[in-house]
Amino acid sequence: MPDATAPRFAQFTAPGALPAGLAPLLVDCWTEVSDAGGAAGFPFPPVDPAEVAAAVDRIVAGLDPASSRLVTATVDGALAGWLCLRRDTHPLVAHWGTLHHVQTRLRVRGRGIGAGLVRRAHAIARDEMGLEQLRLAARGGTGLEEFYGRLGWREIGRWPGALRMAAGDDRDEVLMVLKPL
Repeated sequence: MPDATAPRFAQFTAPGALPAGLAPLLVDCWTEVSDAGGAAGFPFPPVDPAEVAAAVDRIVAGLDPASSRLVTATVDGALAGWLCLRRDTHPLVAHWGTLHHVQTRLRVRGRGIGAGLVRRAHAIARDEMGLEQLRLAARGGTGLEEFYGRLGWREIGRWPGALRMAAGDDRDEVLMVLKPL
């Protein structure tokens, strides 16, 4: 019998493929993570849920099997986390993709959900999209370098002070790669 508390992963590759009610759950998750100081795209808590909803709408509208996928994790039927996997289809760069908005609900942290999402995106990138490497940019000072490092990613550079979180709180943007897939 399957473990109900084990994460289940799904991917969505077209706007019409999203189940009814998933978009508001993505908004709730993103709002929760951002308001808790998470590095998932909105730097100044509290965030406006309407702005988050507009960002989710743009992500969903851009879903396409060749270039943009949404990967979700559920635990016991509830959304536990999600991320975006994207690639540019231009022939010069079509061999690599990027991860965006990797996030997990606060109540499931420490249970391997984030690591599972990243591993699932890795498999999709390699096996379904034919990618050779993945890239991401992470906010420095949050421990993300260590998290991704444990999953095989390596730091390849930084943009010093690229992210202004508040007056006097500039953070590096850490550039990471996972290669080969």
